[in-house]
Amino acid sequence: MIMRSGQQLLLPASPVFIWSSLVAALLLNMLPLGRVPWMPDFLALVLLFWSVHQPHRVGIGIAFMFGLAMDVHQTSLLGQHAFSYVALSFFASMIQRRLLWFKVPLQALQVLPLFATAHAAEMVLRLLGGGIFPGWIVLVAPLAEALLWPVASVLLLVPQLRTPDRDENRPL
Repeated sequence: MIMRSGQQLLLPASPVFIWSSLVAALLLNMLPLGRVPWMPDFLALVLLFWSVHQPHRVGIGIAFMFGLAMDVHQTSLLGQHAFSYVALSFFASMIQRRLLWFKVPLQALQVLPLFATAHAAEMVLRLLGGGIFPGWIVLVAPLAEALLWPVASVLLLVPQLRTPDRDENRPL
């Protein structure tokens, strides 16, 4: 893939780091804060990030597995989070190549519709299953996730930015 000028060359992502960040996001979602509809879905944020940056390692199957874990944890309709995470991962794979050409703040604008679609799919499945509508405050969650995208990008790309062997004569 042709890189933008000024973009730093990244090291390969460690599978241990990818999995640990996904598990940390899952545990962050499982904090006992109560069911707050405006709370951002940290697991969806990290899944989308790795689906964009490492599509061969984190894909639809991983999204489905973590979605089932969230369904079991929240005792919600089985498959509700799984469907929204799979849709999120699928749409991320569709825009992955185009998204990486933008700078991080513009990427946040590009992923906002993906987060909104995932939350809308989850909400529709919840309502079809007999759940109640939590109110319009639920629209804050995709906005919060899009605002957290630059933070997640910086935090999750830090281990890949270091050079493997520092050398005075080599600029990379």
